[in-house]
Amino acid sequence: MERNQFNQQLSDWKDYEKILFRFFFIYFFLQVFPLDWKYYRHLLSINWLHPQISDVFNIAKYTPQFISGSYDARNWGLATFADWGFIALVAIAGTIVWSLLDKGKTHYKQLYYYLRILVRYRLAIAVIAYGFLKLFAVQAPFPSVSNLNTPYGDLTTWKIFSLSLGIVPGYQSFLGAVELLAGILLLFRKTSPIGATIIIFFIGNVFMSNLAYEGGEIVYSFYLVVLALFLVAYDLQRIINLLVLNVPVSPAALPVSWTKQQQLIRLILKSAVILIFVLGYGFGVHRTAAKGGYHFSDHKGLEALNGLYTVTSFQVNGRLLPYSLTDTVRWQDVVFEKWATLSIKVNKNYHVVNYNTEDIPAGNGESSFEQSGTTGRVYYDYKADTTGHVLNLVNKSPEGQPLQLTYAIQPDQSVILSGLANGDTIRVVLEKNNKKYLLKTTPKGRRSSLKL
Repeated sequence: MERNQFNQQLSDWKDYEKILFRFFFIYFFLQVFPLDWKYYRHLLSINWLHPQISDVFNIAKYTPQFISGSYDARNWGLATFADWGFIALVAIAGTIVWSLLDKGKTHYKQLYYYLRILVRYRLAIAVIAYGFLKLFAVQAPFPSVSNLNTPYGDLTTWKIFSLSLGIVPGYQSFLGAVELLAGILLLFRKTSPIGATIIIFFIGNVFMSNLAYEGGEIVYSFYLVVLALFLVAYDLQRIINLLVLNVPVSPAALPVSWTKQQQLIRLILKSAVILIFVLGYGFGVHRTAAKGGYHFSDHKGLEALNGLYTVTSFQVNGRLLPYSLTDTVRWQDVVFEKWATLSIKVNKNYHVVNYNTEDIPAGNGESSFEQSGTTGRVYYDYKADTTGHVLNLVNKSPEGQPLQLTYAIQPDQSVILSGLANGDTIRVVLEKNNKKYLLKTTPKGRRSSLKL
């Protein structure tokens, strides 16, 4: 029985099998092999002596964009499915031409083998790139003080999901370990079916969570699932025979015979992938995690101002505005983060900036994570002149206006801010709010003791 199955693997293909292969070869080759010149421009612009994790991540996250736009990951969306349709049309046309020009071919076993290598390495580096971000719990950071003081209704479903994952770094690391394991298994032919099977269920769940929480990786996660399904399809019949039908099966026949020179090239290429995407990238993500991640500013804030403040007095052009939950001008509270970010709670529905795709800023670039997926609170980066006691604030929203405020710290830890805002003179008195958060004070759960 085993010999018969082995011989069947080496037999000629039926006509419809050859036609299907021609289509899928062209289709998946265009899906995984970079043909966009902008991709290679990005590749050549990288300083390979000191690569950033953003550089490697963007290489691993490539998908073809013949219709949907640029290489910028933020432009991805459901429109990317249009690229899939375009690639399918090209594959159909290519299949017709190929079938007319290559009628005498009896099989494409070698091409099929090479295509599987290309797909599994493409899939491997993709899941490894995300796996390390989760393993070191940097993809979803722990909520900031501003997040903890933002009403639930002011957060988008995507931001809620991200913050919910951020409060359980252990679980996030577990997810990363599973994803990383699947990616490493794909790097080796004999274990690749196991890795692809893990990805179908793991990334399939990611795809569903993107649908449920309005995430920005719907197309990309489904793209990875399709690649994994393609890889599993090759071994599916043998898996069914062995596990379901209880029929003896033989190992897959290797359709190529590598020369020593080819084996050396294979070893060099595989070593390069492991060196760049596993060792180098993994070390880079670990180093980034040790610095506090990439979602928040690298610049340290004023330590004397860190914390949550309640606005006890708010004057505009000398006129006192009384406390009101409906006033769209008066500030309600102010947060100075440990890093150089200041956020202000105002009863106003700001335009929601929803950058809900994974975006690692290059170099010293600022992430859009803080102000993304939230309304009712405006975020500023600030630089402090500690000599003149001046805060230079840059609004993180694209349409936001900068501010320049003087600050004075009082003996009772209250702070007075004054300056110009939108052409008006303002004077704000802030009272320090030593609020305790259940999330931080009860790490063992509600059943543990708590003193407020």
